[in-house]
Amino acid sequence: MPVFSPQQQSTLVDRIRRGEPAAEEELVHGFSNRVMFLALARTRDREAAADLTQETLLAVVLALRNGQVREAERLAAFVYGTARNVINNYLRARIRQPRQDSIDAALDVPSGRETVEDQERAAVVHRAVGALEKTDRQILMLTLVEGLKPGEIAARLGMTSEVVRTRKSRALKKIITHVKNLSRT
Repeated sequence: MPVFSPQQQSTLVDRIRRGEPAAEEELVHGFSNRVMFLALARTRDREAAADLTQETLLAVVLALRNGQVREAERLAAFVYGTARNVINNYLRARIRQPRQDSIDAALDVPSGRETVEDQERAAVVHRAVGALEKTDRQILMLTLVEGLKPGEIAARLGMTSEVVRTRKSRALKKIITHVKNLSRT
């Protein structure tokens, strides 16, 4: 999952504006996992998250082709802002729809897309993340979901970048340990 510097983001935007298909593929490759993670965290629905990821990246590519991005060096912020808007629109629309229980839900049959093992693994990781302090969870979310660097996170949270790096490292180690312990039980 590449992290683009401001200069690389600007160059990527220019290449997409010029119509380079390889640049569009690079954008999708560089941001799809993070957008998927954000959508999955918000919707808790793998299929919806995949659709929202695709919708987000399509909207970003179209905006770039049409020259609608003002600050090319802040492409990542534009992608995540677009993702938040797409996801929020989806969630608002879902709230307005009457609830429909599928027959699979009534019979408690897994859809096949997500195995019981995947669900258990996700639950273990969710518990491990939930056991972290609020600030550590926030640092991980800003790193993994929004793709921010320690210096950017430090500025947001009023810390030094070294403190952010240390807390992130400790939080990841805690999650790994917690997951190993929960996996054994």
